[in-house]
Amino acid sequence: MFSISGHIIDILSGNQFKGTIYVKDGKIESVKPELSVPNRYIMPGFVDAHVHIESSMLVPSEFARLAVTHGTVATVSDPHEIANVVGLKGVDYMIDNAKQVPFYFNFGAPSCVPATSFETAGAHLGPDEIEQLLCRDEIRYLSEMMNYPGVLHGDKEVLEKIKIAQKYNKPVDGHAPGLRGEDAKNYIAAGISTDHECFTKEEALEKIKYGMKILIREGSAAKNFDALIELIADYPDKIMFCSDDKHPDALAAGHINQLVQRAVEYGFNYMDILRAATLNPVKHYNLQHGLLQVGDSADFIVVNDLKNFEVLGTYIKGVEVSAAGLSLIQSVETGIINNFNCKPIHESELAISAQTNKIRVIEAIDGQLITKENIFETKIENGNAVSDTEKDILKMVVVNRYSPAPPAFAFVRNFGLKDGAIASTVAHDSHNIIAVGADDASLARAINLLVENKGGISLVSKTEQMVQTLPVAGLMSMEDGYSVAAAYQNMDKAAKALGSKLGAPYMTLSFLALLVIPQLKLSDKGLFDGSSFKFTSLFV
Repeated sequence: MFSISGHIIDILSGNQFKGTIYVKDGKIESVKPELSVPNRYIMPGFVDAHVHIESSMLVPSEFARLAVTHGTVATVSDPHEIANVVGLKGVDYMIDNAKQVPFYFNFGAPSCVPATSFETAGAHLGPDEIEQLLCRDEIRYLSEMMNYPGVLHGDKEVLEKIKIAQKYNKPVDGHAPGLRGEDAKNYIAAGISTDHECFTKEEALEKIKYGMKILIREGSAAKNFDALIELIADYPDKIMFCSDDKHPDALAAGHINQLVQRAVEYGFNYMDILRAATLNPVKHYNLQHGLLQVGDSADFIVVNDLKNFEVLGTYIKGVEVSAAGLSLIQSVETGIINNFNCKPIHESELAISAQTNKIRVIEAIDGQLITKENIFETKIENGNAVSDTEKDILKMVVVNRYSPAPPAFAFVRNFGLKDGAIASTVAHDSHNIIAVGADDASLARAINLLVENKGGISLVSKTEQMVQTLPVAGLMSMEDGYSVAAAYQNMDKAAKALGSKLGAPYMTLSFLALLVIPQLKLSDKGLFDGSSFKFTSLFV
């Protein structure tokens, strides 16, 4: 048994008072008011209401080691990245590894594996597999229903998955960027309860009106905090915070605590903010961790004040898991699971015969997952369309990593590379090999580094080549989280040294294969228009 004193934040009542919390056998035995306490604040731990652990490039146990130092005690985790690579075995891998550390991961059943029929994934999860997952108590919800056209058009398999979630009384997460009007209303009426893809306040307000809850996202690539945070003033019970996708260096620097701190700086009510970071996701997803009430599991954090929210300590089930910014969770051993059947590529296979003098070009937008379509004049050499570094129009390639197939091509702007190429097997959501580069030789070298290592991120230039291996499904490392973060930071710096002005070049690259986010994207099968939801031509 132990006790801890300070200014206690009672999220349920909305009160703050001086007191002592008594903990016995991992649970809160009692809470008693005091006249004098240390100048610190005790509150429930933070919850990331929607995250793909795989995007941190860390297995769950290592993710937890970093997250607890920022006061995070729980995530609502969608394992659809690894499920797209290895199916149900991947979900079980995540759950088994997660059980080895004190942390609440709250996994969901991936609703869209693959995300669309316009790409090649490593697995398919149909209604039978979804039921196998949702009948398990440890699976808390049906994760983001990205196939919103399937919902709107009454796709039998899509609706059956939603029905299964309702059968087990588990919420269904949404994913509907830019969906408005009757389409948004009908999508929500089908049983979709949240959305983390809103990028304007007007879109979010409309979805709230139709009964949806809004997750304010601030990840490594997609950043919607500034556009949406004002919603918390009028709809505090409808708002949650999430990161969605957060690379390891960003996770090492901070997590949900950063959103809480920024929201307080903006002048919003601190109790509304803390509820968005704690109570709201607990209620919505029926989570089991504690909220500082008598009888609850002793899951809480201690912070220095209600302005900076510097985390002095994190406790899970009565055990201190971080202190003074240092993780007290030990690394654990874990195995490797993967699905990789791809041969090295020759640069001659990357030639694109010019059909016209105009091409469609993907415009990547820093800080967003959406893209734009531009039409530009084709740079042609020896009859082939090639990268134009002067105009920042670079060739992009997606290679099927699950079975031999010809590569698919597009051109993209705003990457800014003047030399070399970068490539990754983190390519949402099917996780084929994706690469962008200034010339075909560099593209082939960057791709082949990943083939040799069966997954990771790579970079080549005239003077160097680098690869950060990700042996677990081509998505994650089993190594120490801080070491992975440092290695990724070096890769990020190297990409920027080649000319990229993007905040997170590798994260932005990974989303250029995500077909369910408009407008232009590239799958292993070809250039895709997410607005019309069909393939389109590269040449105009």
